[in-house]
Amino acid sequence: MDVKNNILLYENSNIEDLEIVKGKQKRNSIKRIERGLKRGMDILGGICGTLMLIPLTIIVWIANKKNKDNGPIFYTQTRIGKDGKLFKMYKYRSMVVGADEILETYLKENEEARKEYKEYKKLKNDPRITKIGKILRKTSLDEFPQFINVLKGDMSLVGPRPYLLREKEEINGFFKYITSCKPGITGLWQTRGRSNTTFTDRLTMDMEYYHNHSLKQDIKLIYKTVRNVVKKEGAI
Repeated sequence: MDVKNNILLYENSNIEDLEIVKGKQKRNSIKRIERGLKRGMDILGGICGTLMLIPLTIIVWIANKKNKDNGPIFYTQTRIGKDGKLFKMYKYRSMVVGADEILETYLKENEEARKEYKEYKKLKNDPRITKIGKILRKTSLDEFPQFINVLKGDMSLVGPRPYLLREKEEINGFFKYITSCKPGITGLWQTRGRSNTTFTDRLTMDMEYYHNHSLKQDIKLIYKTVRNVVKKEGAI
């Protein structure tokens, strides 16, 4: 009797193990399909966005010239990408030339601004932003060149925003989880009022994305981003 019971237990355990394996294989298969569809969506979005850069760049160039701003149109900055790999992120320049040095001096001389920057990693009344830069930021057009990054594969349409090198220490134990996702042009932070969220709030949202991201969620976030841009909500 004991032998029969042992045989039944063995057979049942094998069946359960087989079901678990099949379940894992199915989930992995779905994830692979979603990754492929996500990359396809990125390529399509990257092509469309990059084509739109041509007339937009001409407009920005003319606007800068009219405002006697002879600095470069584009601005590149080193950011932390997937798996901690560094890459050059593109933006339309919205600040004066030498903005990083000006910020360092400004924060040293202004205690209130220093506290604000420490909490939010940005300034509401940033003295470095140009006249055209204010318009670009208000409409989120300054981020448009990142479609080139998406096309190159450095970024995705949706994901955690890429962090600066100087912010790495403050990410702490979240780093390996957040950087396991490819950084995106938009994400939870952009759709929940990015100008009014602290750095800690941003980390919390990036971890939420890490745990729950899916193709369905990405599509929802793209829709919300377009809606916010049209309504001019959440931008600086």
